[in-house]
Amino acid sequence: MNSRESEIIELIRKEVKPALGCTEPIAVALAVAKAVEILQEKCGCRQTDWRMSADFTIRVEVSGNILKNGMGVGIPGTGMVGLHIASALGAVCGKTEYRLEVLHDLNTESINRAKELVNDGRVTVGLADTTHKLYVKACVSTGEGHKASALIEDDHDNIVETWFDDTVLNSCGTAAGNSEEGGKTTLDYHLTVREILDFASTVPFEDIRFILESRDMNLALAREGLESSYGLRVGHTIMSEKYRPVFGSDFMSYAMAMTAAASDARMAGCTLPAMSNSGSGNQGITVTMPVIAYSLKYDVSDEQLARALVLSHLIAIHIKGYLGKLSALCGCVIASTGAACGISYLRGGTYGQICSAIKNMIGNITGMVCDGAKVGCALKVASGVSCALQSAVLAMEGICISESDGIIEKDIEKTIRNLGEIGSKGMQSTDNMILDIMVCK
Repeated sequence: MNSRESEIIELIRKEVKPALGCTEPIAVALAVAKAVEILQEKCGCRQTDWRMSADFTIRVEVSGNILKNGMGVGIPGTGMVGLHIASALGAVCGKTEYRLEVLHDLNTESINRAKELVNDGRVTVGLADTTHKLYVKACVSTGEGHKASALIEDDHDNIVETWFDDTVLNSCGTAAGNSEEGGKTTLDYHLTVREILDFASTVPFEDIRFILESRDMNLALAREGLESSYGLRVGHTIMSEKYRPVFGSDFMSYAMAMTAAASDARMAGCTLPAMSNSGSGNQGITVTMPVIAYSLKYDVSDEQLARALVLSHLIAIHIKGYLGKLSALCGCVIASTGAACGISYLRGGTYGQICSAIKNMIGNITGMVCDGAKVGCALKVASGVSCALQSAVLAMEGICISESDGIIEKDIEKTIRNLGEIGSKGMQSTDNMILDIMVCK
């Protein structure tokens, strides 16, 4: 494996990792857990002692996008939604060593203790005055007058600063849990669609075999969603015999159902983790499950599936680099674009056809907005999968949206940058308006 291949694999490992629960409330739980661990280290206190003390409090300040994505999403195992219960769980059972699976040790006792903290009014969540799209500052205080804080910025597990009382312990990305390698962003890797395809096609299989964990993890989540009644039951309904005359039994319905079912389960609080992409579990589900569904239907080898998943993941990571972790543009637009490329690859697609699939996607559902994480995301996921399959099939037939249309350009990299400009800058007022509507309901 050469140095460039190692660099790209480093990027994949940084952006593709397990996450238990929606990553915005999980980031809040992680920040709180870090603050509690500081108190444990400095004071030798036990969490049970703090819970019993009426003076123990948790205060969290978050950016608008964290607030938007944390308001209506289910928190694993609790039957509750929102950042208050996520904060409390971070305090009573969170462990930062698990990163985005910070609530891995969740159990009935910890859920009851967390609910008690919330019901007693000892958890407050407010809007931070910050320009960062992704920002979480958690402060926990004991009855003895001590307090500890942790700050997460720009990435869901990127703890950039910690404090004990009024002393800074770590700063500028040196804290444990920092996910940025030397401050390197996705754009610093200077990827292109052509290089991504070349890498996915030629990298030794053994070096990317680990990506099959995406299949194992997200497939388990999809099957759980199909077998149980989570959320809006989008996947379960599409797959049901009752609606076979409506949805049929073709591959598109199968792929939509499998992907939506995983989202149904995750957004309603299922305790199974998802393999995320670019800090989003739903994006990880959407970028992988249509490709996985294809492999199940058409007997694809592990090696070919791994290469398709690497392509799908990297295309989404590449596009997301121009948008930032959080934006007004729904992440399923980017993720389903990656899936369209993965399916095109499994069908023998060339570089030109994969570029066409991307253009077809960008010319189709670019305007889909993010109005917060919630069970309804499964509907958007299903729509994204449908568009991905349309785009891939048309691309394989040599059909591509013209460069004279809308934001599409002849050069694929310029087209991707156009999408990034719209999502990160052009839709900023949309993002603000959505948040205003949500908090005033």
